[in-house]
Amino acid sequence: MARWKCGVEGCGGRFEDVESVIIHQTTEHERHECKVCGTIVPEGYFAIRHAFDEHTRAEFVRAYEADSTAVRIREDIKDTVESEADLNSVVQTLREKGAL
Repeated sequence: MARWKCGVEGCGGRFEDVESVIIHQTTEHERHECKVCGTIVPEGYFAIRHAFDEHTRAEFVRAYEADSTAVRIREDIKDTVESEADLNSVVQTLREKGAL
């Protein structure tokens, strides 16, 4: 059974490894426009990473009308992905595909 699932709303994709999920989210889903700064980023992990690396939690809460639970969920996703994924490999694959 696939361990990872795509967290993009409406997608039922399931994957054996986290790297495949990130590549899927980047290549198969529409891009996301950050509600804080307007930057266009890949949906999923990269959107979460952008929000929490580039903006404060307070900016995220205001822009997305989020609560502390939503922040914690996204922080947990970011931490889990970053502890398990070979992000250098993901970026290299995405560059080879012309997706970055």
